Amino acid sequence: MSDIKVLFFDVGGVLLTNGWDRVSRRLACETFGIDWDEFQDRHDFVALDFEKGNLTIGEYLERTVFYRERDFSQAEFIAFMKSQSVAMPDSLALTRELASRGDYLLATLNNESRELNDYRIETFGLRDMFSVFLSSSYLGMAKPHKEIYRVAVEITQYRPEQCAFIDDRELNLECADLAGIRPVHFKDVNQLRESLRYLGVAI
Repeated sequence: MSDIKVLFFDVGGVLLTNGWDRVSRRLACETFGIDWDEFQDRHDFVALDFEKGNLTIGEYLERTVFYRERDFSQAEFIAFMKSQSVAMPDSLALTRELASRGDYLLATLNNESRELNDYRIETFGLRDMFSVFLSSSYLGMAKPHKEIYRVAVEITQYRPEQCAFIDDRELNLECADLAGIRPVHFKDVNQLRESLRYLGVAI
């Protein structure tokens, strides 16, 4: 019988497309006629504060886009940002299956700005699957910093070895492993199902 009690899920790249990654940012610059190098330079300065919840989406955009006059509104730009979030249906179906069994505590463990994270939770019905949302913007810390893994485990009140973490990025998984959490590298849903079974997760 598996000792796994908690399944931590990354969101972007596992359950949904990434919320605001380099591809989306470049597409936004092309769509709105923004100089990419200038935008990206500004983004790099404030990205971590944005993800850790220290900047609202409006403050982030004031620093990266609306520091000069534009021929589009902040609302239009935010709508574009939100449009970049797309469901990964097979992953969501597997997660719903796990949630319906009720055998495990399911929690997200992801890096995302507060407003986009709230939007993604609401739009894609993540509350129906997850009991806890451990986002960088709620915790004030981000992966792969070791503290976020320690805090995540402490919140669940289980031992690290009773937790598995599913993510598509190897560095995040390596740091989770160092914290004693069982790492699961997400590549596709079939592989995820087999990896979970290997850990003894009933699915």
